[in-house]
This record gives sequence, C-alpha cells and structure tokens, in this order.
Amino acid sequence: MRRAAFNRALAEADLSAIRPLLAVDCVLVAGTDSAILSGRKAQLQAWKREFVQAGRAIYTRTPDTITVSPLVPIALELGQWHGIIADTGALLASGTFAAKWRETDVGWVIEAEIFVTLG
Repeated sequence: MRRAAFNRALAEADLSAIRPLLAVDCVLVAGTDSAILSGRKAQLQAWKREFVQAGRAIYTRTPDTITVSPLVPIALELGQWHGIIADTGALLASGTFAAKWRETDVGWVIEAEIFVTLG
C-alpha cells in the first residue's frame, strides 16, 4: 500500500505525500547515470524540480516480489519501473529496481532504492 501511495504521489506531483514515505537518510541511485540522491531533502528537491518541468515524466514502480525479513523490521522489494511523458503518455524509459524498506513508528519508509534503465 505504501508503494501505491508513492506512485500516486508521483503522478499527482504531491511532495507532501512523498515526504512521509522516505527515511530521513534515504538513498536513491538513478537508473541511467547512477546519480546518487542522498537524504530525504535531496530527493524532495529533485522531485520538486521534476514536477515543474514542461513535459515532465511520471514514474511508476510495480513490485514483482516483496520479501519481509523474519528477523528485523525490513523488507526487500524487487520490480519493474517505467516513466511516461505526462502530456502524451509516451514511454520515456523503463527498467528494474530494488528497494529496501524499514518499518518505523510512522509506518514503512524507503531507506534505499536502486534503478537500472533497460528500455
């Protein structure tokens, strides 16, 4: 459900909905250039810039598997992602991703994501 909320927030360009889904010290490794966004603040700034661009992209992450650790409150999500141009729906890029989630007192938050561009 938290992934669905993140996808909705991206589609609706809703920074306030993204914020509680990210750990303060989260890390994102981008799919094409392997740029590293370190920390919630850096990621929110990047999304803010993306949301105001003409012809912006909407990214959707679709889990294939989610494995919850029986030992500690963490989970690994593996799946597919794609980005479309908001105005036209044309496919911009796609690939695979992995995300590490941690359950906290405010719910599950993303600690790390890595994306690989394959198409």
